[in-house]
Amino acid sequence: MRWKILNKSISEKELALWLHLTNIPGIGPVKGANILQHAPVTQISPQLLNDAGWSQHQIDCWSNFSSEQYQSVLKWADSDNHHILYLDHPAYPALLRNTVGAPLILFVIGDPELLNHQQIAMVGSRHPSSDGRSAAKSFTRELVQHGLVITSGLASGIDAICHQEALSAGGKTIAVQGCGLAHIYPAKHKLLAAQILEQGGALVSEFLPQTLPRAEHFPRRNRIISGLSLGALIIEAAEKSGSLITARYALEQNREVFAVPGSINNINARGCHRLIQQGAKLVCDVADIIEELGVRPQNVVYHEEMSPDAKIDSSDLPFSRLLDNVRSDEVTTIDVIAATCGLPVQEVMTELIMLELNGLILSVPGGYVRTRSA
Repeated sequence: MRWKILNKSISEKELALWLHLTNIPGIGPVKGANILQHAPVTQISPQLLNDAGWSQHQIDCWSNFSSEQYQSVLKWADSDNHHILYLDHPAYPALLRNTVGAPLILFVIGDPELLNHQQIAMVGSRHPSSDGRSAAKSFTRELVQHGLVITSGLASGIDAICHQEALSAGGKTIAVQGCGLAHIYPAKHKLLAAQILEQGGALVSEFLPQTLPRAEHFPRRNRIISGLSLGALIIEAAEKSGSLITARYALEQNREVFAVPGSINNINARGCHRLIQQGAKLVCDVADIIEELGVRPQNVVYHEEMSPDAKIDSSDLPFSRLLDNVRSDEVTTIDVIAATCGLPVQEVMTELIMLELNGLILSVPGGYVRTRSA
């Protein structure tokens, strides 16, 4: 089976026991994880469950285990690109594992290793304004350029825009579903889901593959979106928006929360304004996010020709005044460099070319970064 490729040591019965643990009525991820702290899944006994406060009905459900109950799920995992990650699985995303209420099981179609890459959650209104659409596209493009995977919920509006823009920018994206992965919800996004997989992304759910979408599933989905990510960026959200649930989970999981401000006349911006009042970071551009997360541009290759302790007096370098205004930890645009130096843009461009030829800066999407050798 395909799941054996990721972890050859687990038996089919053991994997079925993991599935069984998620299927006991009234036993969610927190109670399930608590049991696993006392014994591995193969050694969970009725006495242990009784001591943990399980009801007799729950204990009977556990005891009536048969791997035959889960053959359809195991068959699902036998398909190409289908994976089941249990909480102890080596490929289970580390950031998510360390959150309270982490799913005991994750079902994945696509690249499971992508779940451990640096991600940012991007969510927002299902009915965005033109400004919201524009913000979602521009933020997504630049975040992809910094090497971040875009994680969202495949919903209409901002979610779908972010997924699509990530693909258009040549990046990867993860879609977390509020239903089993045998279904795509909403159905109109089947093509988008296929494109996500074609470009090396992933579809993720904690629900058994045949599970239909239900309203109560989506808050649970939102905690996975934020739990996988370094932070959550909210782009247009009404005051009772589901996006604010994602923000709340992000705060509980000790993640950064970012909010894009909007017009005071836009009801879909009021949720973002409320988040900012409560301490979310107001963001005007991607630099605000990158600075907070400490993420370096992925496509920047830093020179290590010198000892890390060696220091160079920048006044000895060519065009030192200009070089002093190019940072090594974030992209600086040409306009910012010119304004700071008080030089014409054309003159700055000429000097930047000379600095790049000397290996002191690197040209990256959006501007320039300083190399470590400078």
